[in-house]
Amino acid sequence: MTRTLALIHTGTFLPQVFTKLCKELMPDVKVFNIVDESLINNTIAANQLTAATSKRLAHYLESAEEAGADAILVTCSSIGPAVEAARPFINIPVLRVDEPMADAAVKIGQKIGVIATLSTTLKPTVNLIKARAAAQGRQVEIVEYLCEGAFQAVVSGDTETHDRSVTAGLTELMGQVDVIVLAQASMARVADAIPETEKRVPILASPRLGVEAAKKVLAEI
Repeated sequence: MTRTLALIHTGTFLPQVFTKLCKELMPDVKVFNIVDESLINNTIAANQLTAATSKRLAHYLESAEEAGADAILVTCSSIGPAVEAARPFINIPVLRVDEPMADAAVKIGQKIGVIATLSTTLKPTVNLIKARAAAQGRQVEIVEYLCEGAFQAVVSGDTETHDRSVTAGLTELMGQVDVIVLAQASMARVADAIPETEKRVPILASPRLGVEAAKKVLAEI
């Protein structure tokens, strides 16, 4: 039986990234995308995840289930806590894209760097890593790094400024930690552009790990 995965995004560039990964890792799975940029825009405007935004995400999860999805992958870390809040009300598996990445980071090292271009993404990612570390019975130290102005640059089309800022942050963190976590899926291509010989520590991105987790969940249904 063919399985169906729903992807819920907060950026118009994300469906292409995740659809490509899904075709690579699980070509027999049907995929459909739901995109609403206002989920992240409203979170940024409020400087936090609000109850209204959480409620709207829950509606999208319900809609995806009603549309025939066997599982749902939410690809935005900023609204991750809303995913956890809505899970008990959805009858199919709902995955946070960043959970597998957080688990991997905790297993790799005790000192974990978290880099983001948005403060609204940095905080929930840090909290998630702390929670996953506690669940594994591990003690971790987290070093936070916010790339000021990088998100605004990429939104305005200035990818060069964004990439330069993220690269500088990654370079600085590599000398301080055992492993680096990219808080946003959009940062993965910047990390990929760094030569392997220059990566002094592992740099983890959520897209591939998240899709691999979704593949495992679908195979067990």
